[in-house]
Amino acid sequence: MRTLLILGASGDLTGRLLLPGLGKLLAQGHIAGLRLVGAGSDDWNDQQWRDRVAGAFKDCPLPGKDEGARQLQLVQEQTDYRTLDVTAAGALAGLIASLEGPVAVFFALPPAVSQKACEVLQPADVPQGTRLVLEKPFGTSLESAKSLNKTLLRLVPEENIHRVDHFLGKATVFNILGLRFANRLLEPLFNHQHVAKVEVFYDESLALEGRAHYYDHAGALRDMIQSHLMQVMALLALDAPATLGERDLRDRIGSTLRAASVDPDYVRSTRRARYTAGEIAGRKIPDYTAEPGVDPARGTETLAEIEVSINNERWAGVPFILRSGKALERPQKEAIVTFKPVNHLPTGFTGEEEPTRLRIGFGPETLRLEVEVNGPGDIFTLERTVLEADLYSADLLPYGEVLEGVLSGDPLLSVRGDIAEDCWQIVEPVLRAWAANQVPLEEYPAGSQGPVGWETSRGDAPLGRD
Repeated sequence: MRTLLILGASGDLTGRLLLPGLGKLLAQGHIAGLRLVGAGSDDWNDQQWRDRVAGAFKDCPLPGKDEGARQLQLVQEQTDYRTLDVTAAGALAGLIASLEGPVAVFFALPPAVSQKACEVLQPADVPQGTRLVLEKPFGTSLESAKSLNKTLLRLVPEENIHRVDHFLGKATVFNILGLRFANRLLEPLFNHQHVAKVEVFYDESLALEGRAHYYDHAGALRDMIQSHLMQVMALLALDAPATLGERDLRDRIGSTLRAASVDPDYVRSTRRARYTAGEIAGRKIPDYTAEPGVDPARGTETLAEIEVSINNERWAGVPFILRSGKALERPQKEAIVTFKPVNHLPTGFTGEEEPTRLRIGFGPETLRLEVEVNGPGDIFTLERTVLEADLYSADLLPYGEVLEGVLSGDPLLSVRGDIAEDCWQIVEPVLRAWAANQVPLEEYPAGSQGPVGWETSRGDAPLGRD
């Protein structure tokens, strides 16, 4: 890529995540000759934009990486900003035509705005080699995802569409795949004969943090589970691909998701809740419905949980429980594989027998294996211990990994169009049931572990961890 065009350049996503990610990538010294252009609806001048870029890049230089430092300086000095309404006919087309190609267009915009911007483009407006980069959620429903796919494929081929999910960094993806398929101890056990359940958590202690405009229309199920956690579930459940090439891996992800569904007894298979006033780490959190910009009548959930069945030979009967929420007592970002108990425990052992658990942490990347061992003092008593290891963590920030794939043309970590639709296919019946109030909207105090009756609110942090 010769030019990276960021739409929504004056927005929060660009300043907080995208530019720092780009800075760390440039600092590695592997990206040379890139021109950065920002565009947004705010009436900024070039200096305002350059000040924003400089602020995001200031902590990026790396010792001993002189070429990286040079690239950072060049991009910072040569970047410019264009005031633009991306939904106006001809505006985005004219900007793309004025840039040196090939161009990667990053839509750091709300989904509805991105879709409108693409709809006003014509195939002749998009030069050959242009890459279109879109943020999750990809659409707001199955119908809108199909419509957006159709619009994008009218403009560029599938291999030039990057539906990015920053949660799926290379470290996360390859740590899961390496654990599963490179270890004789684990590979034969990932199936219904040995696994009792799989849980994927993404609990945050952050509350709404001023994002009502987006979040109150999305909610936890659309925001996190439909995109991020579905992809992690697929990585935990897929059959081994022949290679780590994008086609082999993404074919396996797709076939896993097509086998997945939520039982239509939604009162049993799904749960939803929203936070009330509380306190987190000494900080007062208002009731969600009192947050500025929230419409209480929407009934938006801030905590969601669904139980997914993967209806194939490997996973028949094993529940995959996906949970994500805000304003909870402590962050919990991990996958937990709970194994079935041993077939026979010899008579004579005492103590509370607990299941073996494998826990894979996301940010930091960690591995924890909870096992039973003979306790001190009485060798007949079983006690719990945890074996821990740090997994590979990338030098890049998540958005640096995303941009590396975009700029190099590697779609491995991008979500393919049919897979984006598959994720909506799974959750859409749940969303309809919730919209019809078939499942009660429960409550939990901010700073708690969630509704008391939820089994996932148990707060079972591994031993030795806060």
